[in-house]
Amino acid sequence: MASLSPRWVRRVKQGSGPVYLALAAALDEAIRAGELQPGERLPPQRALAAELGIDFTTVTRAYDVARSRGLVEAMVGRGTFVRAQAASDDAGLIDLSMNLPPPPFGISLAAMLRETADEVLQHTDAATLMAYHPGAGSTGQKAAGAIWLAPCLGDVAPERVLVCAGAQTAITAALASVCQPGDTVLTESLTYPGLKAAAAQLGLRLVACASDAEGMMPEAMERACREARAAAVYLVPTMQNPKATTMGLARRREIARTAEASGVWVIEDDPYSRLCEAPLPAIASFAPQRIFYVATLSKTLTPGLRVAYAVPPAAMAERLEEALRAVALMPAPLMTAVATTWIREGAAERLLTGVRQEARARRAMAAAALPAAVGSDEGLHVWLPLPAGWSADRLRLMARDRGLSLVAADAFQVGAAREHGVRISLGGPAKRSVLEKALAGIAAMLAGAPTPRGLVV
Repeated sequence: MASLSPRWVRRVKQGSGPVYLALAAALDEAIRAGELQPGERLPPQRALAAELGIDFTTVTRAYDVARSRGLVEAMVGRGTFVRAQAASDDAGLIDLSMNLPPPPFGISLAAMLRETADEVLQHTDAATLMAYHPGAGSTGQKAAGAIWLAPCLGDVAPERVLVCAGAQTAITAALASVCQPGDTVLTESLTYPGLKAAAAQLGLRLVACASDAEGMMPEAMERACREARAAAVYLVPTMQNPKATTMGLARRREIARTAEASGVWVIEDDPYSRLCEAPLPAIASFAPQRIFYVATLSKTLTPGLRVAYAVPPAAMAERLEEALRAVALMPAPLMTAVATTWIREGAAERLLTGVRQEARARRAMAAAALPAAVGSDEGLHVWLPLPAGWSADRLRLMARDRGLSLVAADAFQVGAAREHGVRISLGGPAKRSVLEKALAGIAAMLAGAPTPRGLVV
């Protein structure tokens, strides 16, 4: 429960205008200054009215103003809370740079999290839960992971599943398991920045392999493995980051055969497949003895869980588990317990359905505003190739001046060849109306039309 007399309340300036606006202004200032943190509960309206000696309706109007400005959100039966994205929106910035799932349609993620955390703590000894946990997940957590992976990977024995503290941890550990400093890792010419960061930390050399509209080409992969003596290959076969391409079934089989013939290790990073109602089989299902399969909950449910599942080749399971322990020791016990409960009780599938529905709606908005953008119907991002005469950095800087955050191709680049495009993430804005204005602003910039600086509503 928040204090009935926090500092920001005592700073309400009365006498210079309507009290409800003064109260809203004090709330705005406290959020900007960091005095109120995202997720913090505000004082109950009646209690605040009594504290200030004003009408209850005045406080209600002030909270309504703050809500209309995107500063707070009300939750029925629970109160009013500082909105998580208020700080970035207040700064005049609409974030289209971070790839994260949108707010699930028709579902309160906060209520789900609170209820499940309460359930976990009621049925688990807190001291045991919050202690160190050796190994990459308990039997129950591994079983939940196997259930989650089944639509893409098929039936997998729970003991083969390793529970990880996020996909970045799993990718770094997989690279450390099969590579030595100075080794070469093949990837596409535009790839996930997290891979670039991990490779730099491990002293690995990234080499771009020729790709087409379905991703990495098997013939080019075979040739590059031989010529570059690659130790590993990194792939995102579904809704590739950033170009949003997806490998067809035949290509997946060819890549698996090439991995087996070349004797190369493959890291299949699969953050997005569960967003598809009918996902294609993972490449790892065709060559499990050569492929490390990694799937995170961060892109399909919520980033804050920091839970991912890895299924390594049997011969590499012990080595990967050791590397995971060295990199992150263990996944966060409470969040892992929440994820396991959600999967076991079906809440994860309900949440996924809400995310999928919202993602489809936002992708349709992007298609209407930017017809040239490439991406899956269920995707969290689109790739926008730029017209002749445009550079990605120029568009990024223009967008920044107008309150939009984009990621240009250079952030994903591997090798000397340069591509001109930007990745537009669709899940960041809390409201569809904000995303719609942002997409319209990008379209206007590319069309040469004047664009207003203030896009936030």
